[in-house]
Amino acid sequence: MRRMAAPTAAKCPVGVPQVESLLQRPLLELVFEAAGIHRRHHDAGSLQCSQLLSIKTGGCPEDCGYCSQSAHFKTPVAREPLLEIDQVMEAARCAKAAGADRFCMGAAWREVKSGPEFDRVLGMVRGVKSLGLETCATLGMLNGEQARRLRDAGLDYYNHNLDTGRSHYDKVVHTRTYDDRLATLGAVREAGISVCCGGILGLGEGLTARAELLCELANLDPQPESVPINALVHVEGTPLERAQPLDWTDVVRAVAAARILMPRSFVRLSAGRTHMHEAAQALCFLAGANSIFVGDELLTTPNPAPATDAALLAKLGLRALARDDASRAS
Repeated sequence: MRRMAAPTAAKCPVGVPQVESLLQRPLLELVFEAAGIHRRHHDAGSLQCSQLLSIKTGGCPEDCGYCSQSAHFKTPVAREPLLEIDQVMEAARCAKAAGADRFCMGAAWREVKSGPEFDRVLGMVRGVKSLGLETCATLGMLNGEQARRLRDAGLDYYNHNLDTGRSHYDKVVHTRTYDDRLATLGAVREAGISVCCGGILGLGEGLTARAELLCELANLDPQPESVPINALVHVEGTPLERAQPLDWTDVVRAVAAARILMPRSFVRLSAGRTHMHEAAQALCFLAGANSIFVGDELLTTPNPAPATDAALLAKLGLRALARDDASRAS
């Protein structure tokens, strides 16, 4: 497989100015086009449902300005050591019983370090896979050998977000570079693991940075199988605690543009759904969002209660996507 470590080796199928124009189109026209593309490639009546568990919480040496788990900021999140395998297995069984088909494990590390803790994570992946769930992990940066070990343990997806556009990145993160993130994505892709990669809206970025983010994602070859669209959750104690609130139409626009640019990817409406009213979420689903996180928490931030999600899906006539159906998406 082609290595994706060189971020400037190829040009986006559409340039940043074109993506800026896309994001500025009249909202309903944009949603209409995205909805048509979505229906050509996916079952518009279903949503892929994942559940995310923090397997190691807090104390991260990175200084990402939005993150509750950074050791650089004083936030309400307490440090917790890496969970034991049996704790993760119990959470995975509960997630499967509640309707999730993918189980995601996140550790607050800057990078994977080979050793007993990584071996324990590999055991978690093997255990969750044995339950018949898709497996996903987000562990920070990793190298090719570590990616291959995760693949051999049964990891289906690796999440490593770009967060924002390149021009805005150093206003949010200072402890690793944009190219560091792309190099990790290259190692994941080369190992044969599916890529989960998206970004966060509301980090103080302008239109150009949002267009850059979508352009970078669309230019990955192949494109990410899963694209999370997150809205900033304001966390007390972080530099972005008082960032300007995001308008719900910005989320819809980003979802629609992602669907147009990446027709075959699963576009996940991720963090920030607790602040979106039902109609806004419904418009996102119409525009091509076909994956959500279920469960009460996303790592350390709130998520809609399971009963709330179930009620919304029932109102909209949506159903959870079965794994076999996901594998046939084209």
